[in-house]
Amino acid sequence: MELRTLRYFVAVAEELHFGRAATRLHMSQPPLSRAIRQLEAEVGATLLDRSSAGVALTPVGAVLLDEARALLERADRVRVRVAAAAGAATLTVGVLGDSTDPGATRLAGAFRRRHPRVEVRVRETDLTDPTCGLHAGLVDIALTRRPFDETGLSVHELRADPVGALLRADDPLAGRDRVTLADLADRRWFVFPEGTDPAWQSYWNGGEPREGPVVRGVQECRQAVLWNGTVGMTLLAHPPAQGLTVVPLGDMRPSRVVAAWNAGDTNPLIRSFVRTAVDAYRN
Repeated sequence: MELRTLRYFVAVAEELHFGRAATRLHMSQPPLSRAIRQLEAEVGATLLDRSSAGVALTPVGAVLLDEARALLERADRVRVRVAAAAGAATLTVGVLGDSTDPGATRLAGAFRRRHPRVEVRVRETDLTDPTCGLHAGLVDIALTRRPFDETGLSVHELRADPVGALLRADDPLAGRDRVTLADLADRRWFVFPEGTDPAWQSYWNGGEPREGPVVRGVQECRQAVLWNGTVGMTLLAHPPAQGLTVVPLGDMRPSRVVAAWNAGDTNPLIRSFVRTAVDAYRN
């Protein structure tokens, strides 16, 4: 069995859908289907039940899934250890001004325990680049938040965080249990510079064009509200600075933490990073 074919099988087994698996693998569906049929011929058993209702693992397929996952992880560890021994194992991680996130802290500890000889380089970016340098080729993987232009990227969601309106503590709305976007419609908002990813700008402006002071970083957002009485969105879990408060936004979808990397990048450290991140953010 080839490792590549096993990766194909794991993708189909996890997605239980050939189309989604092909998208995840950045390939078309016909060669994926042929590869799985060839694998079934090699093992001499049916691995997947295909019907009009969908795709399901057979008992033999379930066994192979467990073994394939373990084998692929072992193969990745071999590649990483060899690279580390040669002094060539590095990973550049982009972070979006959220390096104090407890999930990221757990991830850093777990990844270091798993790969003690890998050098991790961290590149922190401001709020104007939600891909943290991925599109510019400056990082291998990013811990960031949706939405943004995902062209050419693979993205795995790690957590969803509720958001709220960032207000001055003496704002007329500050005492409410929650507010809506309509409550903030006639207010000035802090905005990101021209040229910022449109999907990213739109989300943090509540889906509407806004006017107000231009900001680039988290502290600038807070200072814009404190000094100008403008409003904006922030994470409910982020404690506001003195003189500010956060009121839950009842009609705003949560902010989603993701790991993102360049599609087709076969660096085993990236796969290991994503697996470790899923566990770190789940806990």
